[in-house]
Amino acid sequence: MPKPLKPPAEEAEGACACGAVRVAIGVPARWAFHDHSAASRRAQGCAYVTYTASYRSRFRWLEGEGLVTRHEREGTARGFCSRCGTPIFMERKRAPTMINLPRALFETRTGREPRYHTSLDQAPDWAYGGGKLVPLKGYPGVMWERPKPKAKRKAPIDDFL
Repeated sequence: MPKPLKPPAEEAEGACACGAVRVAIGVPARWAFHDHSAASRRAQGCAYVTYTASYRSRFRWLEGEGLVTRHEREGTARGFCSRCGTPIFMERKRAPTMINLPRALFETRTGREPRYHTSLDQAPDWAYGGGKLVPLKGYPGVMWERPKPKAKRKAPIDDFL
């Protein structure tokens, strides 16, 4: 008989936009990462998604498990709230002990900072690349990245002879 798992001392709770689906993970989470893959970008509708990964043994449904709609493709399953469409999880056959949850589901700390990036080769050219941002005049709270100045063309050496 397997030894019963010790419950985590602390949990982080997450919910979909409408609140019908609620989940909890043990803190600290296993790890957190930014996924730049095309599949995640399309499923989430954003440049990249930040996931918090948890061992399945430290994950539990609090409410609404029956409201989750699953979509499976090529060894990856994604779950969404059937009421509001919020992405709830992403799991892969190659990592059966893990479940990845969008970091945005959680309002409290999960115990891990997203320091890792996956599938950077699939990142779109239009995604924010971390350049310096400055306030946009006349639009409080809006920041923008100034375009890079065009490089001045050097005169050919022959012009000086």
